Amino acid sequence: MDKITVNADWIDGMAFEADVNGHKIIIDAEDNVGGTNRGPRPKPLMLLALAGCTGMDVISILKKMRENVKKFRVSVEALQTDEHPKHYAEMKVIYEFWGNNLNPDNVKKAVTLSDTRYCGVSASYRKAMNLSHEIVIHNE
Repeated sequence: MDKITVNADWIDGMAFEADVNGHKIIIDAEDNVGGTNRGPRPKPLMLLALAGCTGMDVISILKKMRENVKKFRVSVEALQTDEHPKHYAEMKVIYEFWGNNLNPDNVKKAVTLSDTRYCGVSASYRKAMNLSHEIVIHNE
């Protein structure tokens, strides 16, 4: 097993700076809770982690299938609980594809492979919440 570590160094107020794979990321809170809005909140980055992980899988698989994807967007919607600790109870991944003559079966296969086999983020999240997805293909 590999050990992965990310450090977040406190700047001031509610702001922290992290170094992730050699890239600096600042996270912060809103003004009304002591932050100065210098960066995103930590929890929405969970949605980005899922979008990025599955998106990279899907586009890589579709390239191997020689699908001609012109544009690709991954959106993640989450439902957050009302009570503390507020957490995501479920997430829905929406895959949108634009291209000419995209094969719907290949698109579905790529999404399924990411969802069930390759994306480590979705594998982790699935243990904590319900995950679902939707595929939208826009033929140009």
